[in-house]
Amino acid sequence: MYPETASLDFSQEERDRAARYHRPRYLARGAGVGLAAAVYAALAWSPVGRFLWGLVDGWGWAGSAAAWAAIVVVVAAFVQLPLSYWRDLKRERAWGFSRQSVRGWLGDQGKGLALGVLLVAGFWAGAVGLARAFPRWWPAAAGLAFAAVTLVVSFLAPVVLEPIFNRFRPLEDERLAAELRALGEDAGVPVRHVLVADASRRTNKVNAYVSGLAGTRRVVLYDTLLAATEAPEVKLIVAHELGHRRERHVLKGTLVAMAGAIAGVLVLWAVLGSRIASARELPQALLLFLALELAGLAPGAALSRRWERQADRFSLELTGDLGAFERAHVDLARKNLSDLVPPRLAYLLLFSHPSPPERLALGRAWARAGATGS
Repeated sequence: MYPETASLDFSQEERDRAARYHRPRYLARGAGVGLAAAVYAALAWSPVGRFLWGLVDGWGWAGSAAAWAAIVVVVAAFVQLPLSYWRDLKRERAWGFSRQSVRGWLGDQGKGLALGVLLVAGFWAGAVGLARAFPRWWPAAAGLAFAAVTLVVSFLAPVVLEPIFNRFRPLEDERLAAELRALGEDAGVPVRHVLVADASRRTNKVNAYVSGLAGTRRVVLYDTLLAATEAPEVKLIVAHELGHRRERHVLKGTLVAMAGAIAGVLVLWAVLGSRIASARELPQALLLFLALELAGLAPGAALSRRWERQADRFSLELTGDLGAFERAHVDLARKNLSDLVPPRLAYLLLFSHPSPPERLALGRAWARAGATGS
């Protein structure tokens, strides 16, 4: 349920400060979507788009598809670069979060851009090739192929993609590592890998997450979290991540993404049909995918919040430590400057986690239910 009032755990000054930090971020996110849509539209239908397409037209279907994908991705990234710089570096520095230099930030942008070019070029060349090979049945082949790629990427991301941006090391505190392994045994999801990411190279924010499937599953803690958080709260946070593993949220999220890939191909087929065999239609395809992404924001955020509540309850049931739960979520909210009373629209569309007051209310409701035996 959407929180109507903020918890008394946070002062009015904290609520106001969080609002001042987040409100421009919401506007910047909307502006980014608008810029992306404008770039795709310009590349699809303007003289600039026709000129740029002419540079790669005639390179053969595979060469034209891959090169056109590179042009579209690079142009979109270049147009959005000033906004990204303001939002992700300059403003984060002003609020005391970013620890990156301009050079380091640009390096990350370059890595992300290169990865985006590879993924989009591969996707588009594959779609064009399938449309040429199977003019009538390409949606079936493409849907299955892209769903399979989504599964593979989810499996390989922890060992292939994540190390591009961060370095990981085993948790060095042997006592804490042993306690976390015991926690995993109690949870029924033994922990093979608890890794520490060198997030402090970029940010002062704290976080933890789970990723990967089967043999690549791991729990990752930011080094900033370990530096700023006591052992009981770390155990509580890891218990939350174990809840995600116990409920198989990564697998379920992957299955949802696979279904989304199939749905995206079907929409592409319904709107563009066999025209994608020319490779020129990529900007139109990206506009369609952007529209689908926007349409999926609210249900995706609601599903994520549901999973987060499940993991929160699991962390309480596993540790039985309401005090650590309260301290952890109050500290996380303060250190990350979480929005405590978000605008309703932002909450519905963008909040993948319940707000901090919601999470604290959930924990206390759990404790009251336990005290009354209900």
